[in-house]
Amino acid sequence: MIDNWQVVPGVVQQGHQIASGWANYSPYPKGSIAMQMPYFQALGLDLSALFNGTLNISIYPATFVMQHPTYTFREVHWTAAHPPETFSFSPCQLRFQSLQYEGFVYYPHPETKQRHFQNSAILEILAPPIAGIGYRDRVELALNPTEILIVNPQES
Repeated sequence: MIDNWQVVPGVVQQGHQIASGWANYSPYPKGSIAMQMPYFQALGLDLSALFNGTLNISIYPATFVMQHPTYTFREVHWTAAHPPETFSFSPCQLRFQSLQYEGFVYYPHPETKQRHFQNSAILEILAPPIAGIGYRDRVELALNPTEILIVNPQES
């Protein structure tokens, strides 16, 4: 249990829709998350209660740096379509319309990805299905400050 969450405001943004498989051009019709979950489970992280897609939360103008995540899985070979990737996960809470949802920041390491990059102001969140949430909705993220560094430009 984390005693001192760092709460950051954010806005739901449309992503590439590859994680969920909703993109018309997705090479993964079931979505990349559904394909990756069995690998993560075999490595000790059960994400089966969470939606098979990510919520892309913009914390702009702030950015983030993944520092010491709870889980890092190196060289996960989850598809034959490209080389293995490294993934990190940090527990988080997403707060929307006075409700709180437990989930994870999902961080595919950009140095091991070939495409579908995110900018450093977007956190990808794995969460349970959330009724009524949509693009441009305002949310709060509660993050573990020992795992994720939030960089505010006004503090730089």
